[in-house]
Amino acid sequence: MPLLKDTASRHGPPLIGALLRMPWETLVERMLTDLHERGFTDLGAPHLTVLQWPGPDDLRPSELATRTRMSKQALNYLLGQLERNGYLQRRDDPHDQRFKRIALTRRGQRAARAMRDIVREVETEWQQHLGPHRFAELRALLTDLNHHVAHRQTPKP
Repeated sequence: MPLLKDTASRHGPPLIGALLRMPWETLVERMLTDLHERGFTDLGAPHLTVLQWPGPDDLRPSELATRTRMSKQALNYLLGQLERNGYLQRRDDPHDQRFKRIALTRRGQRAARAMRDIVREVETEWQQHLGPHRFAELRALLTDLNHHVAHRQTPKP
């Protein structure tokens, strides 16, 4: 029985977190399947966190760790894998030699473009399911919610 139809669940109906998570998990599964079909067979779900929009390009690893809410150790492990597999490089920061900056390679840029293409395909399918008006409304609501959340997370002086 599909999760959302299970009204007899001892947990009650899904709350907003689950309603956001379930489509996200579907999207991640689709990205991995389609990326593997397009030749990016060495990418796994943790790598998508590093490569997700807006991408790691020109960030310091510590900045990316903060953005992705990962420990620096966990992120550096993933960066090492992505570097060995040819998706990115860690280069000296031109303004401060004590630091490194992340740069996507051509392979990394191709993977990032493929991820965007896959998400666009999923968006097209969801728009066909919901209809153009409802899908536009969903996008607008999520955009508003993201602005609200980003504003609340901004430290106040």
